[in-house]
Amino acid sequence: MKTKHSYSQLLTMPAATDYDLLDSGAGEKLERYGKFVVRRPDPQALWPQNLTERDWQKADASFSAQGKWQLKKSLPDRWPVEIDRWKFWIKLSAFKHTGVFPEQAGNWQWIYKQIKDSKKKDISVLNLFAYTGGATLAAASAGAKVCHVDASKVALNWAKDNAQLSHLSDKPIRWLLDDAVAFVKRELRRGNKYDAIIMDPPTFGHGPTGELWKIEEDFIPFLADCVKLLSDKPLFVLVNGYASGYSALAYHQSMQTILADKFATIESGELLIPEKDGGRFLPCGIFARAF
Repeated sequence: MKTKHSYSQLLTMPAATDYDLLDSGAGEKLERYGKFVVRRPDPQALWPQNLTERDWQKADASFSAQGKWQLKKSLPDRWPVEIDRWKFWIKLSAFKHTGVFPEQAGNWQWIYKQIKDSKKKDISVLNLFAYTGGATLAAASAGAKVCHVDASKVALNWAKDNAQLSHLSDKPIRWLLDDAVAFVKRELRRGNKYDAIIMDPPTFGHGPTGELWKIEEDFIPFLADCVKLLSDKPLFVLVNGYASGYSALAYHQSMQTILADKFATIESGELLIPEKDGGRFLPCGIFARAF
């Protein structure tokens, strides 16, 4: 099989009921999550802001230079939002996160379509470093069996809550608190196979029992192990990246080398969020996917 390659794709977040990027610039972004507006740092936003400082100061919550949330009014501990067909709990957590990465909505739609359009039955999906479960919800709602693996108990419980909120609690999802690398090695010994694999590896991290992950050392052998878990006629492999200093091409060529001739197409590019009225796009991450 000769693989077709597509580089420098720009995957733009589709419009969502409960999310808008209101403005960006000067190292910050101004976002609407449902009824509330959040102001957070973003080093990619190098350009000047379009809205006035007065507009920005109206944010209900701002992440300060001291690394703490400052609330303009009383906010609930968490609140629900709808992005495409899936629902998520938003919570202002440490490290400026809200519990969802809206730029992934394009990938969620793609996952849903790949599974829905497939003629295969009993599709099994492995979601590694799965965080609060956006990709898990997409795959499960499309009819797949999903194995959701994350090393954070907080993230795992959050993902379960998101599944319940999206009315997907009855779907065949295995929720596993585990180190992704160790889990994959055990699955290899067990001889288990998956039709699709999704991963969102961090730059650096620890497993639940202290396992160390460094992307520059661990990514390639990990990806090679994951490929061995693929079924005879796999649907896809999707890798997302937020590692500083790496390009989509680095992921693309890693997949090209390791996946060999398993897939007809490999494409890669940037994940973007459009500003609501500014006509600009905020780059938010990279992806590479084989299918």
